[in-house]
Amino acid sequence: MSDLNQAKDSLPFTQWAGAELKVDLSAIAENYRRLQKKAPSARCAAVVKADGYNLGMIPIAKRLKEVGCSDFFVAYLDEGLALRSILSDNDRIYILHGLFPGSESICANANLIPILNSLEQIDNWIRFCNQDQTRHAAGVQLDSGMSRFGIGPDEIELLCRIDWKSFDLALIMSHLACADIPNHPLNFKQLQQFRLMKQMLPPAPASLSASSGIFLGKDWHFDLIRPGAALYGINPTPQKPNPMQNVVTLLGKVIQIRKIKPDIAVGYGASFVSKKPMRLALVSVGYADGFLRSFGNKAFAKSQKYPEIPLPIIGRISMDSLCIDISGLSEKALHTSDFVELIGPNCPIDHIAATGGTIGYEMLTALGNRYQRIYY
Repeated sequence: MSDLNQAKDSLPFTQWAGAELKVDLSAIAENYRRLQKKAPSARCAAVVKADGYNLGMIPIAKRLKEVGCSDFFVAYLDEGLALRSILSDNDRIYILHGLFPGSESICANANLIPILNSLEQIDNWIRFCNQDQTRHAAGVQLDSGMSRFGIGPDEIELLCRIDWKSFDLALIMSHLACADIPNHPLNFKQLQQFRLMKQMLPPAPASLSASSGIFLGKDWHFDLIRPGAALYGINPTPQKPNPMQNVVTLLGKVIQIRKIKPDIAVGYGASFVSKKPMRLALVSVGYADGFLRSFGNKAFAKSQKYPEIPLPIIGRISMDSLCIDISGLSEKALHTSDFVELIGPNCPIDHIAATGGTIGYEMLTALGNRYQRIYY
């Protein structure tokens, strides 16, 4: 296994890569400030799971710590251990999925805070704390109406019988199912359910809102907000203009430019056939790089010199390449080895995602590892 890891780590992607993935750490910091201002009475955490939504957990966490963030959420224990290596013991790191049996001591020794999602996880944590004779901190997640993680209303009476003296209750949390739809009745129902269930537990800091929930108002803020996608530039208010700064820019390099006549097929399956003479550019980004096949014949790119002109993506997305129609540009406007923007300020990630029937979350986490990654 170590040989495989070394082989993976030995693949550097430099300026000769087929594309650049630029991550604006200053924009992430600014988005954090904006979200904190939306909930001034609550602490603002940062969700950096899935390697910071695939953008780099370590550089992102370091930058957020510089602007005052001291609460971080990850999904798994391994993520928490990696994050602890660059944060101080005063920084709180929460493990959203809780723990698998047998990993309690590893979590406690690293001063991580598991979010306990079931009565079984709570029992295991209490047993460990009693054996260790230490009141280690943990959070508890309540299912207020999403039926995903957490302890539901039908189990709350059993939860109330727990010996809470065995560990420090660091956080009571839940998760909203429809926060991106502000007037959805479930938002209000979950708020009331969370309040009711929380009152039956010992006093502890509470958290209900992730990115979109922050914009529902102060009633949803409680003591801790925990944005994730909004930090990375995804719109937390889909029905309104994006209040977040753009963070990610994906630039694909042009491999070849060619001309075709009418009635010529483009790409696998001949899903696109030209109706007139066209000029095409082959770009070195494909579905192996996380640019999904569903974007074929739907999404668009932009030239860096002429961003006002959309360049339609035509034909199917291949594993390592895609084709764009550059007929709208002059012949001198784009050359081999030039870059075109596929995600960025002129190609908003939410808009591109929608053309392929998906969401910005999936686009970010699908981005491959063959890009030259640039943090600035």
